Amino acid sequence: MSAYVLVHGAWHGGWCWDRVRPVLEQRRNRVYTPTLTGLGDRASLASPAIGLDTHIDDIVGVVERAALTDVVLVGHSYAGVVVTAVADRIPQSLARVIFVDAVVPQSGRSLLECSGPGFRSHIEEQARTQGEGWKIPVPRPESLGLFEQSDIEWVMPRLVPHPYRTFCDRVKLESRASVRRTYINCIGEKPRGGSRSVQAAGIDDYHELSTGHDAMVTAPRELAELLCLYAG
Repeated sequence: MSAYVLVHGAWHGGWCWDRVRPVLEQRRNRVYTPTLTGLGDRASLASPAIGLDTHIDDIVGVVERAALTDVVLVGHSYAGVVVTAVADRIPQSLARVIFVDAVVPQSGRSLLECSGPGFRSHIEEQARTQGEGWKIPVPRPESLGLFEQSDIEWVMPRLVPHPYRTFCDRVKLESRASVRRTYINCIGEKPRGGSRSVQAAGIDDYHELSTGHDAMVTAPRELAELLCLYAG
């Protein structure tokens, strides 16, 4: 039996893992799906003060309060930055970090600095013109890889604006301890083998799923089966 901590990406909440959780639990794993401050059912806490450290503390707190060990820590999208920092802070508690279509930052870089200039300028403009300077508005469903009407109807009403500062804060990595890393690339309709740069970024194991960005929504069983490969 393993302990899985599944960390959602921007705009989402712990609810987005609801289709993945049952598959993991059927294998007798313990599954934790925390919601980051200011998002999901914690949206009432949203404020300009929420930064990357807030979300890192959220996940460290989950692991430490439950006294979890040999954790399989999973981060989707933006949460790749969060889980990278968590692994740096409490490597002794983790067995593996799994990035699901996620950012894998180097020390001293922010999510926006890891992104292309087009994405960065779009996010900056969105926050300035539609987010009061501190929020990133909810994106369109197709940018999340959502095309089925049932998926759109489940996901989109639950999304909330994301704290902009978390995209700008730079991750600081100090530990020399290493935790094994796996990357799951959601390639959609792209040809397989399309992300060799990811494989070179300190990744031990690499997989691809032929689905869009929100794989936990569009391919939950396939994603869960990959996650189960790393159960203790």
